[in-house]
Amino acid sequence: MLSLLSEVAAEHPLICVIDDEQWRDQASVQALGFAARRLGADPVGLVFGARKPGAELAGLPELEVDGLLDGDARALLASVLAGPLDERIRDLIVAETRGNPLALLELPRGLSPAQLAGGFGMPGAMPLPARIEDSFARQLAALPDQTRRLMQLAAADPSGDQSLVWRAAGRLGIPIQAGTPAVEAGLAEFGGQVRFRHPLARSAACRSAAFADRQQLHAALAEVTDPLADPDRRAWHRAQAAAGPDEEVALELERSADRAQARGGLAAAAAFLERSALLTADPARQAERALAAAQASMQAGAFARALELLATAEAGPLDELQKARLELLRAHIAFASGPGRDAPRLLLHAARRLEPLNLELARETYLQAWGRPSLPGGRPATARCWRSPARPWPSPRPRTPRVQLTCSWKASRC
Repeated sequence: MLSLLSEVAAEHPLICVIDDEQWRDQASVQALGFAARRLGADPVGLVFGARKPGAELAGLPELEVDGLLDGDARALLASVLAGPLDERIRDLIVAETRGNPLALLELPRGLSPAQLAGGFGMPGAMPLPARIEDSFARQLAALPDQTRRLMQLAAADPSGDQSLVWRAAGRLGIPIQAGTPAVEAGLAEFGGQVRFRHPLARSAACRSAAFADRQQLHAALAEVTDPLADPDRRAWHRAQAAAGPDEEVALELERSADRAQARGGLAAAAAFLERSALLTADPARQAERALAAAQASMQAGAFARALELLATAEAGPLDELQKARLELLRAHIAFASGPGRDAPRLLLHAARRLEPLNLELARETYLQAWGRPSLPGGRPATARCWRSPARPWPSPRPRTPRVQLTCSWKASRC
């Protein structure tokens, strides 16, 4: 190998990059390391990329590449996000990727809106590549029982609040010494903030707990979470610990959804509302909450989940206004999730149902349908719906939009 490199370098300078050195077979790395130490004055450069250089590369010059600074990591993360993200979820991603640029770029791309809800999504939602999952599962299985339970507890609360984890651990009878084996194994840190070695290590710890055990962990976390300082976290833990329908917890989740939506956490709001609907025993209230969850899911970009929630709502007892809202949501999803060819027809149908129920919303829906030229017959068909004598508008408020629409329609025919 040394002779081959020197021969090629005689014609022009040569650089060889060997990435992921830790995955190469030992014999190859030994040969490359041998060549690197004996290149001397040859115009050849060998660059190895490794998580932790092995003995085969000992003695070669090293440059340790640290993670990005906090501000730079946030800027890079923001560059790949498709929509607003809850600040606490942003902090969690930055903390657990440790400023690794590749992780910051790739992690959001691999997550659905529900998974970007920062721990408020459905548990166990993140798929794990088999090899990495097996690796972390084996390492977790080798830990003492109390340490493994502590890891499961920490995974159940992704806020990283170490004081919260230790308070919950105390309620479960887990001693503080239980963290030492996990730290020594390099799986987690229990410093100012609980940090897992990798987001997939957290997921593996969560998956390693049985359902009944997870309920117990969430119950302990709910008990030690301050209802005034962090009502949303407490409500979520109470919801995960619930054994069946619970109207009190469902109402708390509704309030949490309002707060999440106010701060731009659309995925978290959808997750709160979906869980609220699941914990509702009354069919009418469940249908209303499922409808609200569908709207939040649509706003978060989870169109398939929104349609599933609409089906849940449709199966319940809805009044006429709720049915019209459901049709309107279905039309918006059809437009947002594809070419939108069915959207104008669905919008018109929803608008007709809304006319006797909510005039403002009906007028807005007609305008939206008019803006979708894929309707058979084009915009004039929508305009005729507006001008139909069978649907007189009350005076005087609707007259201005009628004139605007008619003028626009005539102009479009010139």
